[in-house]
Amino acid sequence: MQFLGTTQTASYCGPRKASGFGVLPPAVQAPVVQECYQPYYLPGYRYLNSWRPSLLCKVSDVQTCPDEGTTCRSPLRPPTILPVLHSTLFCRHSPRDWDQTNQLQIGGAEASRLWAGRLMGDSMRLMQDKDQLTRQMQEGTCRNLGQRLSDINFWKSELSYELERLLNENHGMEKVKRRLECAAEEVNCPLQVALECLYHREKRIGIDLVHDNVEKNLIREVDLLKCCQDQMRKLAQRIDIQMRDNRDSQHALERDLEDKSRAQFIDEKCFNLRNTSDCISFFHGVEKVDGTISVPETWTKFSNDNIRHSQNMRANSIRLREEAESLFETLSDQMWEQFTNTNLAFNARVSEVTDVKNKLQTQLAKTLQEIFQAENTIMLLERAIAAKECPLKVAQTRLECRTRRPNVELCRDIPHFKLVNEVFTIDDTLQTLKLRLRETQDTLQLLVMTKCRLEHELAIKANTLCIDKEKCMGMRKTFPCTPRLVGHT
Repeated sequence: MQFLGTTQTASYCGPRKASGFGVLPPAVQAPVVQECYQPYYLPGYRYLNSWRPSLLCKVSDVQTCPDEGTTCRSPLRPPTILPVLHSTLFCRHSPRDWDQTNQLQIGGAEASRLWAGRLMGDSMRLMQDKDQLTRQMQEGTCRNLGQRLSDINFWKSELSYELERLLNENHGMEKVKRRLECAAEEVNCPLQVALECLYHREKRIGIDLVHDNVEKNLIREVDLLKCCQDQMRKLAQRIDIQMRDNRDSQHALERDLEDKSRAQFIDEKCFNLRNTSDCISFFHGVEKVDGTISVPETWTKFSNDNIRHSQNMRANSIRLREEAESLFETLSDQMWEQFTNTNLAFNARVSEVTDVKNKLQTQLAKTLQEIFQAENTIMLLERAIAAKECPLKVAQTRLECRTRRPNVELCRDIPHFKLVNEVFTIDDTLQTLKLRLRETQDTLQLLVMTKCRLEHELAIKANTLCIDKEKCMGMRKTFPCTPRLVGHT
């Protein structure tokens, strides 16, 4: 049996043999021991926690007796195994190092325990403070949510009240709009009568198509009726636009009410949440995301602006309804007055047509005489123009023959000047006579046209009297009543 790595201080080991070193080397200065102590190990050891060196020599268990030279075995004790590096095994640490290390470990343990005790106390106080702070913040949040819910309820009631009033005003505007449309349609009947009178009077021919007092009153009546229709329709369009604005305001109020209802539902759900609720969960990073688009001031201002806008729309609607009532009364009186004036103008016009007929006959006789004189003048002018053509031919022929004179004989003499002057004079005379002939012919045409108009005028006087007395006055016997003119059917 072999023993490896046994210490020499064991009781079963023999007396220490003399070594090559007389005394132990002097103790080196005690190293500074840190709080985390690590023991010193010999270089070259494979296992750092082992106390047995790995570099030992195995000693044979057979020993040779010095006297007999034979091998003998000691029956008293096992053989001693010595390490090679004998001196290094006894120079690891000193007892002072060991004491200092133990004291440091004990002091460190007490310091850690005291620090842990203080930390525990501080932790308990911290947890209590944080728990109290958390409860206070949660209670404050609940109070804020309750106040928010009361604010939402207040603005919901204000919006609902304003929405109800706006809906009533829209209903009133619908009635006024229908009355305006009915009144505008009712004006079509007298307007059609006035237009028919104008169309019949357009059948007059020539001078009879005069812009007389009847036509003025008819045009004034047509313009008045169209103006009344336009005013009613424009007011109806304004009412329609106002109703569209009212609907926009209504949609804004409804949308605001809907948003507040949803916000109220969400805030009530948040208000009723507790630490023991089932629907709570972690939403990491949600506090870093700010998706808000308003602050309490702008939130209040938004609803207040919606209510004020609705109030302004209602005020505009009330003004339009009052304007419509006033318009009904004014237009009804104007249409009745103009209808009476037009009938009086028709009666006065019929008496004037007969007086004009005799005067037209006198003008026709005079026109025929002027036509006869114009025809004689045209005949004389044509004869004068024909008489000037032969002298012009003679003068131009002489000039053309004189252009064939040879060399120096082609002289610009007095006959040449006289011939040129003669040609220009005759040509100017012809142009003057032709211009006068055209003027006389135009005058004749004018006289002929005047004769035709007078003849036609005498022929259509009876037709004109028939149009004014029978056709026009026959249609203008009825007129819509006042209730129908103001839209009550």
